[in-house]
Amino acid sequence: MSAKGDKIEKIIARLQQRIAEGQFYEAQQQTRVVAARYIKASNWSAAIDILYNVAQSLLKAGQGGSGGDLCVLLVDTYKQAELKPDSATKGKLLTCLRLFDSEEPTRKKYIGEMIAWSSKFGEYPAGDPELHHVAGSLYAEEHEPYDAEKHLLLGTKDSAEVLARLEYEWFKEDDAHTAALYAARGILPYLLTGNIRAANTCYRLFTSSLNQDKSSQLGIQDVSSNSVDIRIYPSIPLLNFLGLLLLAVQRANADLYKQLHNKYASLLGEVDAWHESLEMIAEMYFGIQKPRQSNPLMDMMSGFFGNTGSGGAPGSGARRPAVQAPASMPAAEGLD
Repeated sequence: MSAKGDKIEKIIARLQQRIAEGQFYEAQQQTRVVAARYIKASNWSAAIDILYNVAQSLLKAGQGGSGGDLCVLLVDTYKQAELKPDSATKGKLLTCLRLFDSEEPTRKKYIGEMIAWSSKFGEYPAGDPELHHVAGSLYAEEHEPYDAEKHLLLGTKDSAEVLARLEYEWFKEDDAHTAALYAARGILPYLLTGNIRAANTCYRLFTSSLNQDKSSQLGIQDVSSNSVDIRIYPSIPLLNFLGLLLLAVQRANADLYKQLHNKYASLLGEVDAWHESLEMIAEMYFGIQKPRQSNPLMDMMSGFFGNTGSGGAPGSGARRPAVQAPASMPAAEGLD
């Protein structure tokens, strides 16, 4: 080990000794001072080693606030050093993340900072998929579905399985006829991000769990033809709609989608939360534009003067899907 490396090791050991003695605040403050000195000198590796090791020791000692503060400073150091997400940089962040207590408020801030760093310096505008996957999986283990969904929808190819299990466990607390509402929380947002494979995985795993748990009560029917095999749930028609929607998307068949939408129109009318998502899916996959409401006066004015505004047609502005979906369209891992 070099003299410089040996010096850093001694600094870390001294700070960890403070933690062992119960001097948590002193250790945190001294770590910030020492790290700041190395950051000012642009000695990034020294600053990172000190912050990473002392933060872990504090988190292991149950000092989530102090440890979390150093974790946030670690990410800030990554930003100042303009480090890119790779196995080494992400590995340190994820090691620290797994040490947080689930009740520690600083953890959410740390996750947000971590994702923001990876978004700025990595190749994924919505944040690194691996970081999203681990954060989402932790939230899923803790039965925090809203936080878990937000990250798993932007995760890796393994995230769809975690999300499907989460939605199914959540559904089991509700009535059998609500199954489609929970399945849709994964399927529709995945379609909105262009991740057809993940949407299909969600549907397959959710319905597989349903079949195992409820097959005797649901009266499931298998329907086969020359072109398709599909399982029908007579008591959960909206789940049939989701399965057929995925089939239409894979075939890029606008006519099939229109027939499907017409057939289920009355039921879909009862699910307000799906409306905007389905309009966006119809436009994305089938080229079916959302009909705009006619305004005769505006139509007449447009006829006289043309459309000189920058906003496009009325109602053509950016739309937020009603079903929970990522705020930005990621270049997600394994897009189809």
